[in-house]
Amino acid sequence: MSTALAIAGVTAVLRDRLNEGVVNHDVSAVTGSTVTVSTLAPDRVIPAEGTESTQLNIFLYQVSPNTGWRNDALPARDGSGRHRLTNAPLALDLHYLISAYGSEPLHREILLGYAMQLMHEYPVLTREMIRTALNPSPDVGTDLPASLRALADCGLADQVETLKITPQFLGSEELSKLWTATQSHFRPSAAYQVSVVLIEARESTRPSLPVLSRGERNPVTGRERGVVVSPSMVPPLPTLESVEPDGRQPVIRLGGNVRLNGHHLDGTNRSVRLRNDRFDIDETLAATGSSAADHLDFTVPAASAADFPVGVYDIRVRLVMPDELNPRTSNRLAAVIAPDITTLPAAPVPRDGNGDAQFTVQFTPALRPGQTVSLLMGTTELLPEPFVAPTTSLAFIARDVPAGASPVLRLRIDGVDSPIVDRSAEPPVFFDLRVTFS
Repeated sequence: MSTALAIAGVTAVLRDRLNEGVVNHDVSAVTGSTVTVSTLAPDRVIPAEGTESTQLNIFLYQVSPNTGWRNDALPARDGSGRHRLTNAPLALDLHYLISAYGSEPLHREILLGYAMQLMHEYPVLTREMIRTALNPSPDVGTDLPASLRALADCGLADQVETLKITPQFLGSEELSKLWTATQSHFRPSAAYQVSVVLIEARESTRPSLPVLSRGERNPVTGRERGVVVSPSMVPPLPTLESVEPDGRQPVIRLGGNVRLNGHHLDGTNRSVRLRNDRFDIDETLAATGSSAADHLDFTVPAASAADFPVGVYDIRVRLVMPDELNPRTSNRLAAVIAPDITTLPAAPVPRDGNGDAQFTVQFTPALRPGQTVSLLMGTTELLPEPFVAPTTSLAFIARDVPAGASPVLRLRIDGVDSPIVDRSAEPPVFFDLRVTFS
């Protein structure tokens, strides 16, 4: 692969090829004047005083993605999405415009003819050409600018793809737009595409380890298990299909049982892994209950509330299936751990002369720094008084509230509301989460 200097390297190689062609064909003798090759923008070729010299100019006017390499080896990441496993190359096609300049009659046509002949005779930039152009001799290299000396390390000669030069025939409309965009006068020109430049990404990756075996070894035959074909529409692997918190709640409450439904969930050493990327949490909990193929139970212990803040978690199961020795991991499902109001004022809360009342709400799990919080009282949203996180207790002031019982309260942390409906009852009823104002 090449480095980010590869684009400049291609331009330098093309300029070297044109220079060599001008010398080998003795174009200066044909035109009767010195011929040079430049790599300037068209509006910079003719100096301010307006003297137009006899020269060829090669200009990179467009860079486009290579369609053949565009979808090859896309960047891959691990299951968490945080660690990069592979680096796909940046594959580019370079589009050049070769223009001929000259103040004498026919000089432009002569130069363009030699340039097009050279491009036709050498449609491929070989590795030797690239090394010769980008690695000058020691006695010359010390006199070159730093930018040209740096091109020797661009890696262009060592990339897996060779560089191919293809002529492109631009219509009058395309040429008009191109020369108008460069804000310069039109000169006889020929367009070429150089393909493909592969620029290697430099982001560090986490390579995979080598494969040591293809499954358990049969003690009789000594052969490894390898790939096993199962004649069923259901994959013979631990698979989760739904998360069912206790009490038919849509969210997980600390201390409550959670049932994971699926198939092939029976076995030994069963555990549940919960991950939250925002807070970099990765916890493993033991499964509870007897082993069953269609479900697995676990509980997020209330005693570990500090380890499980409110948020979205991905859940997966790890177990050793029957007749196997190595553990397997299931697919992932998303679930939400919600806040749970544990204590509200038992006595009526007094109001001041303006009808304002301050009260404290205790909850679990603890509110962490960076999380947003509010208390919803019916259709009114209350913001907490100043606090220091982490905390499991917040003070709120209800403004101008009437005496009597408040609407049902629910605590909202990072957009997740505490449960307020007892869905296990028939019909469902609200939990008694109210505050009485005197």
